[in-house]
Amino acid sequence: MSKPSDRGCEGGNGACRAVRRGHFSGRAAALVLGLLVAAARVPAADAPVIGRLAPEFALPAFAGPNVRLSEYRGDVVALSFWSSRCGTCAAQLAALDGLLATYRSAGLVTLAVSVDDDLERAGRFAREHPARFPLLVDRTKEVSRAFGIDRLPSIVLIDRAGVVRYVYRDFQSSDSAYVARLRTLLDDTLREP
Repeated sequence: MSKPSDRGCEGGNGACRAVRRGHFSGRAAALVLGLLVAAARVPAADAPVIGRLAPEFALPAFAGPNVRLSEYRGDVVALSFWSSRCGTCAAQLAALDGLLATYRSAGLVTLAVSVDDDLERAGRFAREHPARFPLLVDRTKEVSRAFGIDRLPSIVLIDRAGVVRYVYRDFQSSDSAYVARLRTLLDDTLREP
């Protein structure tokens, strides 16, 4: 086991001395554990929808017709949840737009669901961040609850059979794990659940 870093311990405060000696109070250990868990960059294995048929929904789009998820059975769906108040959501939507340009011919469909309370602000955000895919409105938050979304942005990857395979939280442009999983799903042939 490696030694804890002393970085940021100038001045010799008590917490740093405890770290150097290998002693933690219960509160400090809980804080460190909480920070490590919060910083984890792994798929959300605890999402209750993984391995199950994706919850069906029909939502209005900011521009264009209503969208029903089941219409895309047979395609791989990247379902993004976003808000106009989310700092990284615009970057995630732009990245998904690029992925759609690359993988549409392989059967990728991208949908993005706003969970904004302020529909005017969300509509303005949608106009300022145009995409090649529908930006949808979840006024009641029923869809985000059905998918177990607890932070933004989040991406849900749904296979060709309509089964939720992965849920990714807290987008980072350097995180290519969901792209690799997306490619795997696109390479899979249609299998019944």
